[in-house]
Amino acid sequence: MTIANQGGALGPALYFRSHVDGVTRLAALVARPDAAGEPGELRAGDARIAPARLARVADLSVWRYDFRLGPDDLGYEFEGRFHSVNTDVTGDMRIAFVSCNGEEEGDLDRDMAERNAMWARLAAQHEAAPFALMLQGGDQIYADEVTKGHPLSNDWPDRAPPDASPAEIEELRQYLRQGFARRYLGVMTAPEYARLSATVPSLSVWDDHDICDGWGSLKDNRTHSAVGQALFQAAREMYLLFQHAATEEDIPDLFMDPQGTSLGWWKTLPDLTIVAPDLRSERSRHRIIGEAGWHALRRIQPVEGQILLVSSVPLLGPRLSLVEMLMMAIPRMQHYEDDLRDQWQSRSHRAEWREMLREVLRMRRAGPLTAISGEIHLATRAEMGAGADHVHQLVASGISHRAPPKGYARGLGWLAGLGEAPLPEHPIRILPLPGQNQRYIAERNFLVLERRDGAWQAIWHLEESGPTPPLPLSG
Repeated sequence: MTIANQGGALGPALYFRSHVDGVTRLAALVARPDAAGEPGELRAGDARIAPARLARVADLSVWRYDFRLGPDDLGYEFEGRFHSVNTDVTGDMRIAFVSCNGEEEGDLDRDMAERNAMWARLAAQHEAAPFALMLQGGDQIYADEVTKGHPLSNDWPDRAPPDASPAEIEELRQYLRQGFARRYLGVMTAPEYARLSATVPSLSVWDDHDICDGWGSLKDNRTHSAVGQALFQAAREMYLLFQHAATEEDIPDLFMDPQGTSLGWWKTLPDLTIVAPDLRSERSRHRIIGEAGWHALRRIQPVEGQILLVSSVPLLGPRLSLVEMLMMAIPRMQHYEDDLRDQWQSRSHRAEWREMLREVLRMRRAGPLTAISGEIHLATRAEMGAGADHVHQLVASGISHRAPPKGYARGLGWLAGLGEAPLPEHPIRILPLPGQNQRYIAERNFLVLERRDGAWQAIWHLEESGPTPPLPLSG
């Protein structure tokens, strides 16, 4: 089975590692068919870096270059082409945030110009005023179809054969590895994405579609089955590889939990802390974050300045218990239960939601905190508390997933009007975007975060309505 001839060559794609004393540590990922041989060297400043092969998937080899750029370096050269990189993160800076890069069915069969229209707009934004980082908030691929075509997983998640032999499960895992790799190649080699990824370092956190729809909210006898675990293992390996340019050996250097049970991470830059808890690896129907994830999260001590918390599932949202009760009472709606159970606001997670909000307020004491989320295929914002406990939430979703009907957005806005206060002294308010009248906007979108003269602001870019007026984030 071949992969390389279906997705073409990938890279270079940049990944942010750290910024210390003016020096930015980066990784660049390149994938090539085995027949093409080893890729050329990468030049950064006076250094010439040879590639290290991270993995082979069928006939495809994946390579990584680790390098540094100092304050006077304008970029790097790879195979005769120079790529500029904006590494000045000490003063004014811009960060792009995207999520939901795909759709559940037929995603890569869509017209690519239509699919990637918002990526093209984001690339134009970068060319006009360079981004220093690109945050990807979940569902970077929609892998739901990778289980199709194999007898052990073709009916997933409705059926997971319990009697497969270890050899059959290993054969399935290899099949799934190749399916995930094809999916990553399909989205990452798109010209609109490739233009950005070669020059803007990314930081990513995964969500369910990077594994399969509803992972962790499905029934335990599915996720804990041999088929389910083969699916998770293949998804995890390819997530590390294509979203972090990493393997299992890199986990202690890149993630908060050195054992890798949880794949949450946090990064510090001048006057900025970015925190991204893992809301999938330890998830079950009765919890969102496991023991390893909570232990790592409680150890975070933000630096002075702005805090960005990337929560793949929106942290502040409307009351969902009424919707859950209604859906469970209607038999044909019960298959949507896992979608609601995915949310922090689900009645199954309410105690844990309160615990997370208290942890957010602890971090908030170090500086202004803004939660950033995707997942819902709409644009919206929210606020919690006031004064020294005030927290912003910005939701931008999705970059290529087509928006749901506008009536759905209006209905969700009505639900949000009922109010919610899991911590009674800190009520949550779902608010319209600047310049908009409704709480939820059903348009494809991405988010731009800007620091100007030390003050942060947010601008949503909406497919039909255009950019919103800036929203100040200082309070």
